[in-house]
Amino acid sequence: METIIKINDSVNGFAWGTFGIALLLGTGLICTVITGFFQITHLRHWFGKTFGVMRNEGRIINDAGALSQFRAFCTALCATIGTGNIAGVSTAICVGGPGAVLWMWVAAFLGMMVKYSENVLGMYYRRRNAEGAWSGGPMYYLEDGLGSIKNCKKLGKFLGVLFCIFTVLASFGIGNMGQINKITLNFDSAFLSDMEHEMIFGAPKANWFIGIVLMMIAAIIILGGFRRLAAVSEKLIPFMSIMYILGCLVMIMLHISKIPECFSAMIRFALGPDAVKGGAAGTAVQLAFNTIKNGCKRGVFSNEAGLGSSVMVHSNSCVREPVRQGMWGITEVFLDTMVICTLTALVVLSSGAIDLNTGLVKEGVDDATLVAKAFGASMGRPGELFVVLSITLFAFTTVLGWSYYGAKVTEYLLGVVFGRVYRFVFIGLIVFGAVMESNLAWDISDTFNGLMMIPNLIGLIVHIPLIIKLTRNYTDRRIKGKDITPMLSYDEDIQREAQAAVLKGVD
Repeated sequence: METIIKINDSVNGFAWGTFGIALLLGTGLICTVITGFFQITHLRHWFGKTFGVMRNEGRIINDAGALSQFRAFCTALCATIGTGNIAGVSTAICVGGPGAVLWMWVAAFLGMMVKYSENVLGMYYRRRNAEGAWSGGPMYYLEDGLGSIKNCKKLGKFLGVLFCIFTVLASFGIGNMGQINKITLNFDSAFLSDMEHEMIFGAPKANWFIGIVLMMIAAIIILGGFRRLAAVSEKLIPFMSIMYILGCLVMIMLHISKIPECFSAMIRFALGPDAVKGGAAGTAVQLAFNTIKNGCKRGVFSNEAGLGSSVMVHSNSCVREPVRQGMWGITEVFLDTMVICTLTALVVLSSGAIDLNTGLVKEGVDDATLVAKAFGASMGRPGELFVVLSITLFAFTTVLGWSYYGAKVTEYLLGVVFGRVYRFVFIGLIVFGAVMESNLAWDISDTFNGLMMIPNLIGLIVHIPLIIKLTRNYTDRRIKGKDITPMLSYDEDIQREAQAAVLKGVD
């Protein structure tokens, strides 16, 4: 066990250390610059084409093998909005100080264009599978994009396979058992802490019961196919997002006088708390990097920009324009991090658990239950139950989303039939998530999550010229009104089909 922990720590240090963070932020900066700071310069356009069409054309389906833009967006948010938006934010602040929030914003700002670029490439390189549904993701733009470069065919295929292996392993851990374990721990803390637990096979009977119930609910949704998952997502995601946002706003209004001080602390401690000079170990440079690392790491853990995971869902959109779906990626990161994570951070910082003068965590604070205690301190028992419900919904929808990611990469590796088999294995592991010891499983899952990022970001960097062309082609046609041929797919047959749909105005 000690050997496994040491190996995992070493690999994790590589994936989430200086190299990983530099690769992530560097790719984000490149994608932002090459698109002309699209998230700012075309703010009104992408906002109108995403939030602005949610009730109208965003719900229209013009492709029998695809989802509406809004359903694809909600299904992607299933996995994106998760425990990272609550527990992940409090962990980042407790470990990296209030300044970690600023680095979450930086990572999200750059991550908007990373996810935009992922979606654009995912749409451009997508193809139909044996069942007539769309399949897309980093494995395809690595194989067909990077692989099309001279002497890079084997490298592209290798990186695509590597991405899929890391994704399958991450889906079992951080996308399944880790989330279920978080739900179980929260239920135990909220409802079962004063009860005597009857043990079965070394785990409380109540945990087995919770795991079986969650497994049955998940089975009904997941085995109903991708369309049932998408339909549930379309109903659940808006409800839980609005519910949590309203709850946070109530908390912020109760502590409104502290909010300016909270924002000040985020900025002042962005390079590490000054107070640590006298008490904590480590140099100022190490502490500054710790703040940056935790902010960026938890930001990516929350919005998944750079992992390439949600591309597999966005590639199912009925829209033909790659850039049109790319803009939903910007919206996804904006809603996840700039809105929901920021609200969680303000709740945490205004709760009194963090000393805003020193940036240090007060004695006795537990980052895992910090948000629940903050709500409980102001709203009593109903506040704590609100957070338990939020975490349960956030974690469970993450499980649903990752079930699709794992099935799609398994389909790429072994075929459609094995993609179905994967779903049964995934569902079965839910019970084990409810009864397992969490720490090591979370650490290993976190490592595979980071390893997914590396081949995906390599794929983005290689495709920088194509991302420029696709973005410029769209802005010239759609924004500047130029009469030029649209760039819609690498495949000539799909290009002709998509072009015909665009010309008819049904894109």
